[in-house]
Amino acid sequence: MSATLYQQIQQFYDASSGLWEQIWGEHMHHGYYGPDGTQKKDRRLAQIDLIEELLNWAGVQVADNILDVGCGIGGSSLYLAEKFNARATGITLSPVQAARATERALEANLSARSQFLVANAQAMPFADNSFDLVWSLESGEHMPDKTKFMQECYRVLKPGGTLIMVTWCHRPTDELPLTADEQKHLQDIYRVYCLPYVISLPEYQAIALQLPLNNIRTADWSTAVAPFWNVVIDSAFTPQAFIGLLLSGWSTIQGALSLGLMRRGYQRGLIQFGLLCGNK
Repeated sequence: MSATLYQQIQQFYDASSGLWEQIWGEHMHHGYYGPDGTQKKDRRLAQIDLIEELLNWAGVQVADNILDVGCGIGGSSLYLAEKFNARATGITLSPVQAARATERALEANLSARSQFLVANAQAMPFADNSFDLVWSLESGEHMPDKTKFMQECYRVLKPGGTLIMVTWCHRPTDELPLTADEQKHLQDIYRVYCLPYVISLPEYQAIALQLPLNNIRTADWSTAVAPFWNVVIDSAFTPQAFIGLLLSGWSTIQGALSLGLMRRGYQRGLIQFGLLCGNK
């Protein structure tokens, strides 16, 4: 990972995570609003529903040792640790996030079964075959080498274990290449959210086949999660959020002002919410 990108991602989440928790809570990911995206529900419930729907979709009913790649402030890690009575490890590039996740584990009486580390997902500090569930929820888009990232997830996965990866993708391009306007739209998203690039879900599937993962499944849940961005936009323009934005710095302000980029990306079919799971 380039030092510049590493620093940008770290600084972005160091600056914005506190505000996100204040406004939204511990889960730093999309919410699930039903298969057709029409269910009305509390925003935090929608985020928990996404976790449960992903587990159901991937057929995961038990887990003993879980790795959360791109753990944020420990939302998924601690939820999964409690749900499965499991041990959970989370990694992030942000020291602020790792420290807050550690605090939250203490508050939840889960310190004995959890740890949070500042680590690079493309060079994880874990032995081969360490985890029976590797969970990556909206972190793959930040990876500068998607193949290396997935190779690392596979390396640390135990034989028989499950990888669940959910990531922002662009639309498939096998029939129609990205237009110049679509490429510009993506570049704007990359700049605001510190992304090197995204790829299509079929490209992720091709990488998974080469690992090789078994029992590979993919899905596009764009319709189910797209309402999330309307809710985020609404929540960004409150007095509480406005004050928090001013205190969080320019990168967070820029991200808030650019929320419409993702909403329009879903509306035009350019951005897809891609799911992939498989077993080692």
